[in-house]
Amino acid sequence: MNDTSFTEPPFSDIRPRLVRLAYRMLGSVADAEDVVQDAYLRWLAADRDTVRQPAALLRTIVTRLCLNELKSARRRRRAYIGPWLPEPIVEAEGADSIDDITLALMMVLERLSPLERAAFLLHDVFGIGFDDIASAIDRDTAACRKLASRARAHIQAARPRFPVTKERGLEIAAAFFAASRNGDLDSLRSLLGDDVTTCTDGGGKVPASPRPLIGIAEVMARHIQLAQAFVESPSVLIRYAVIDGLPGFVTVEGGGIVQTTALQIEQEKIVAIYITRNPDKLQHLNGGSISGTARAARSPAS
Repeated sequence: MNDTSFTEPPFSDIRPRLVRLAYRMLGSVADAEDVVQDAYLRWLAADRDTVRQPAALLRTIVTRLCLNELKSARRRRRAYIGPWLPEPIVEAEGADSIDDITLALMMVLERLSPLERAAFLLHDVFGIGFDDIASAIDRDTAACRKLASRARAHIQAARPRFPVTKERGLEIAAAFFAASRNGDLDSLRSLLGDDVTTCTDGGGKVPASPRPLIGIAEVMARHIQLAQAFVESPSVLIRYAVIDGLPGFVTVEGGGIVQTTALQIEQEKIVAIYITRNPDKLQHLNGGSISGTARAARSPAS
């Protein structure tokens, strides 16, 4: 393959949007990259001189590849060890969010049918008309409208009613990190909503709670257990960051385990904590420089 062709328009221009679409469909950075690369190879094999709308064709290819991939992905997730979370995307410092699909909303997308997910993302997130969506997912236009409408109802119910600003969210993230790692349980409790949940994805690869923790009593009980462990094996803070649209932070825990923590916040209270520890899902982060700062002690399960 001639590498220079990869940078030639129109593919290079639309590639970031294709990766975004595939990631929102699949929840996996690696799978999204593979799908887009497959789409690129199919694009090379096509008679491009006869294609009037290259972007529409590429979206169609990526969407159909994602729909096929979702069938096997859902089978794999049924056998997954512990809670499953999408691979976290950590925004570059100073970057603006590219859309309003947060990690929490991606969890809602997981509960939609693949066709509902595709119709909603293509129309509501990427601004594609229903006629083009109908061509992409091989359904008629009216059916696509219904698919998107059903998906939208689920999504709207899960959207935060009182979101915080990015700056305030990162302030709360910093307060949560300090209180949880310093064992300041009174301050920690003051940051949490009564119905707070914690979901930790270790994938069976590293220590992690085997099920979600539900309610402030369970979450606080876990942090009481963790308090001494954090004293013995302090977390190494890499940076505070926006992770899939939510404020949070990236750390290296004992044993060199890289971890992302994202916080869903409403009305100044943390209502959900999403922790990703599965190393397979963090390979796309800068693991080399992060792991160099790791501590030798073994990490407790979050």
